Amino acid sequence: MPPPGVCLNIMEARHKQDGYGSPSNPASFFNQNYQQLKQHCLLNRVRYTDEIFPPNSNTIGKELLGPAELARVVWCRPAEMSPKPSFIVDGISRFDFAQGQLGNCWFLASIGALTFQQQVLRQVVPLEQTFDEHYCGLFHFRFWRFGKWVDVVIDDKLPTIGGRLIFVHSKDQNEFWPALLEKAYAKVCGSYSDMRSGTPAEAMMDFTGGVHLGINLADPPPDLWELMFRAGNSVTLMGCGTPQGETSANTVLSNGLVQGHAYTITGVKQTTSRGKLVHLVRFWNPWGKGEWKGDWSDKSSLWKTVSAQDREMCHSISDDGEFWMTMADFCKFFNELSICCLTPDFLDGNSSSHWEASMYEGRWVAGTTAGGCLNNRDSFWTNPQYRIKVDQIDSEKNTLVSLMQKPDKWNRHLIQNHHIGFSVYEVAEQYKAQRGKFPASFFNTRAAVAQTKKHWLSREVMELLTLKPGEYLIVPSTFSPNETSSFVLTIHSKAETHGYENSIDQKHQPFERLKDGNATDDEDKKTLFSQHSDKFEEVDAEQLQNLLNEKILKGDLKSGGFSIDACRSMVALMDTSITGKLNSEEFVRLWKKVVTFKEVFFRTDVSRTGTLSLRELRNAFLTSGVSVSDDMLNLIALRYGASSGHITLESFISLILRLDCMYKIFKQLSDGKAMNLRESEWIYVSMYT
Repeated sequence: MPPPGVCLNIMEARHKQDGYGSPSNPASFFNQNYQQLKQHCLLNRVRYTDEIFPPNSNTIGKELLGPAELARVVWCRPAEMSPKPSFIVDGISRFDFAQGQLGNCWFLASIGALTFQQQVLRQVVPLEQTFDEHYCGLFHFRFWRFGKWVDVVIDDKLPTIGGRLIFVHSKDQNEFWPALLEKAYAKVCGSYSDMRSGTPAEAMMDFTGGVHLGINLADPPPDLWELMFRAGNSVTLMGCGTPQGETSANTVLSNGLVQGHAYTITGVKQTTSRGKLVHLVRFWNPWGKGEWKGDWSDKSSLWKTVSAQDREMCHSISDDGEFWMTMADFCKFFNELSICCLTPDFLDGNSSSHWEASMYEGRWVAGTTAGGCLNNRDSFWTNPQYRIKVDQIDSEKNTLVSLMQKPDKWNRHLIQNHHIGFSVYEVAEQYKAQRGKFPASFFNTRAAVAQTKKHWLSREVMELLTLKPGEYLIVPSTFSPNETSSFVLTIHSKAETHGYENSIDQKHQPFERLKDGNATDDEDKKTLFSQHSDKFEEVDAEQLQNLLNEKILKGDLKSGGFSIDACRSMVALMDTSITGKLNSEEFVRLWKKVVTFKEVFFRTDVSRTGTLSLRELRNAFLTSGVSVSDDMLNLIALRYGASSGHITLESFISLILRLDCMYKIFKQLSDGKAMNLRESEWIYVSMYT
């Protein structure tokens, strides 16, 4: 059984600090270690079969093949389809493969772009894999997935009908790297069916883990040609798409282009025709055939108007899916351009500039940290906040901010993206002393210095900004409040930046000191205690349950009172002598805490419902004098909240007592920064608190 998710998150954060999930040390997808699996197969002389992504109908997915076709599917290893299977035959090229029955032109267009960049290709596709020595039916590929690189292992059983591959296939029957790469990415998406429909940007980001620049060709920037020309001469991947027609079908238009289709941009060229400069863009159709028929197509007479050198370099008459067109026609017939690269150097063409990247993972949670856009003035401030400091500036556009949604589901078709965006605020001098979250009043009296043009329904949004030296607050948000989702915020900057998540004061503020009651009050409490205690002047969990529900909090409890488990927990938290019972001093201390936290509860229950909403819970912590991060607030809501998201008085008292105790334990057993416990000590503390 895997450890709890909270433990896994801590482990992942520590691994990331140690470089785990980096390009040179990718994380094992589903904890399947390629080297260990290969060693096992070779030692036992077996062919690998993937139990997580097995050769069956679930791996193909739903509604991709009809029942009759699905019944005919046979999963074959390459040696069963080819007399001499090879991973790669005569190098890797975009012309090696063609699309199959799967509508994943967006993915194949991205592979086409990948074949131009050997540095990126080697990161994604380990080229040393073969079907010769040490072959055991096991292959692996690497992808960047939402902040970290993962190594994905697969078996080489591929779906066939009638002995032919159903999906992507090589033009050389002996070559299998395209089909195996497609299967690995299908595993990342959840199934082959989950690869249907997408944009090249999605896969190109998963190939590079770098910077994505998306351009709407209906409103292109004035320097689009210069930007594409610089990108074409850098380590970039470029893809584009045509508008969808009246139906979802990929209709081939009379001009040769396909509606709702993804293409690879394979080159840019400036040439002279009839004494005028012409900007040309080269495209490749992942179908491996079907080309543009207009100006500068393969059979266009315009090729006769350029120099013999340019004609020799660029012109080819072959139905291989590759063609040229002018920049003007590109903007006219295509609707989106995606450029992905390892660094943003191509943005200004200054190869000497050095960009730094900072990455933050966060989460919007309904009721606590999902405040919605600026239209929601009362809740916008509850969104995650990231504070950065820009030290210097050396160019006009010096900061690229990217916000990407991170799914919590494996199957791609189950992912529901939200409309997302972000706003950037300058932190003026009078606010630099602010610690913790900036309140609603800050945002209600100040305008953002930069923001996304609108909230987009997409996996990622980005903006290229100019930020002068100073401090800034970046607030990512969904458009509507109470939409739960994880995200990755990445800040690429030429200027050196220093940043941190801003939800908690960097120094913990202890709980509000309990007011000492007068001697008479304490004596009254001890009198009640003695009336219900045993002969040893102690109370156990059952007696405490009766005291709390029937005496101390009678009339205040709305949901049945404290359970016996909650009372056992309170006894363990307050029991200094480890007897499983409370003496009179321990009982009085607990009573004082309960009364204080009850007052906090009702003071912050402004809705007068007898419960705390998650927003009221945040205020209750502030009233108690405790600083809680967004992550902790989200966890507390999951652990102690009802299905409605509300917190009862019993749950509030239980959680705040535990939190208080945990802080005290850490303070006593740590050096203030870290805690070092032996196994027996850890079990001792965790099992009786």
